[in-house]
Amino acid sequence: MTGFVGSLLRFIDDAGRQREFALEPDRQRITIGRSPQADLALPWDAEVSRLHAALEYLGAHWTIVDDGLSRNGTFVNGERIAGRRRLVAGDSIRVGTSLVHFLDYGGVVDDITRVSSGSLPTPRQLTETQRAVLIALCRPYKHGAGFASPASNQQIADELFLSVDAIKTHLRALFAKFGVEDLPQNQKRVRLAGLAIQSGIISDRDL
Repeated sequence: MTGFVGSLLRFIDDAGRQREFALEPDRQRITIGRSPQADLALPWDAEVSRLHAALEYLGAHWTIVDDGLSRNGTFVNGERIAGRRRLVAGDSIRVGTSLVHFLDYGGVVDDITRVSSGSLPTPRQLTETQRAVLIALCRPYKHGAGFASPASNQQIADELFLSVDAIKTHLRALFAKFGVEDLPQNQKRVRLAGLAIQSGIISDRDL
């Protein structure tokens, strides 16, 4: 647990309020489900199984496990998981129609988990166009939409009246500023949008 400061799950409840669930490493298994007995209970979501998935703390890292417990599957950054998957700061977890964000504030730092709130740019460090690109990228997540994925380059280009090549250039700069440039290509956009929203750089009001 060396270097551990704190991790949490952030989600929107059935009343539209933002809620947070603190993860403590001494409590090494957290269940997620529709059942009131689940540690993180989502009783309002009919698409969530009574016992849907679990978070387990292994070797100084949080992992998510779905060993066929759920009827509709568990998704991390839009990909359905089978078995266990390690969580990284900024990951978005979908269970049923609910979107749960995993945040790690100063957790154990290694090459994969280097992205943390301390490495994020401030709004002043973004150009006006970069901010506009970021808002367009995040727009599908308005109101905590559970099944959303980031806008495509073409959608952003159409919204901002820019070329796709220009959008790619701005996104490359944003990937670098948010410290996600070394992630696999299919994870960069999801992680960028997640970090922008969770850090408050982009708010629901912007969308």
